[in-house]
Amino acid sequence: MLTVIIVIHLMLVLAMIGVVLLQKSEGGGLVSGGSNSGFLTSRGTANVLSRTTAMLAAGFFVTSLLLSWLAGFERHPAAIINTGGAPGQEAPANGPPTPPLSQGGAGVLNQLQKGIPNAPSGPQVPQSH
Repeated sequence: MLTVIIVIHLMLVLAMIGVVLLQKSEGGGLVSGGSNSGFLTSRGTANVLSRTTAMLAAGFFVTSLLLSWLAGFERHPAAIINTGGAPGQEAPANGPPTPPLSQGGAGVLNQLQKGIPNAPSGPQVPQSH
């Protein structure tokens, strides 16, 4: 199902690129005048190409929505912050959850307030002898 929608989506993209490139530019372009001798006149072509572009754009919009909707079914969100023990374990049902990165019931802020043992207290200034 997903592959079929992707193929239809890509065909719509290529067709829309081709139709847009066939349209006459409105801003002067390189050629100031065009020849009126052709099997498609500018007036008739503008209507056909405008309608075709609108239909292809609507199809592109619909297939884009379908693809994003189908991609949402395969998404399995996971928690970023571990509120329980080891990964894959659930938090205990009774009692408050343990804070992340906890050691011995102390949270991250308590660990930072105690300081890191054997860490320098500040920048070390070279001493002259």
